[in-house]
Amino acid sequence: MNDKKNSSVVDASALDPNFKYEVAARPGGEHIARCFACASCTLSCPVSEKTPAYSPRKFVHMILLGMKEEVLSSDLIWHCLNCYRCQVHCPQDVQFTRVMEVLRDLAVEQGYAPAELLPALEKIDVEMIEDRRKKIEELVAKKKTVQRK
Repeated sequence: MNDKKNSSVVDASALDPNFKYEVAARPGGEHIARCFACASCTLSCPVSEKTPAYSPRKFVHMILLGMKEEVLSSDLIWHCLNCYRCQVHCPQDVQFTRVMEVLRDLAVEQGYAPAELLPALEKIDVEMIEDRRKKIEELVAKKKTVQRK
């Protein structure tokens, strides 16, 4: 984008018409062109709920338009929780969670993000899962204690 005042204007000369094919050629990105922008992905996304700038539908639209640099350099591609809610709700089976994995890999491979980011993110994901498991165990234990009384 070339005009800071009007950020909705897209500079057509900066678009990469092959970006959608590059994403589609990767395992996980095969169904990207199926999207018809119904917004089921964004409406079901817990990240979108807390971070309004994060929109799976917008990412798909940007990929299809060829906004490669903007997509791969976006900090938002790292926000996906891999919860698969978007995939469950998508009537076109776009498999957005897998598309995000493709985008992350491309961002690292093409120098938009440091290689250390992927293992660091995996570590965060494992820690989140472990934290969630512990909290669930605590809730279940409390429930059992209450039921015994």
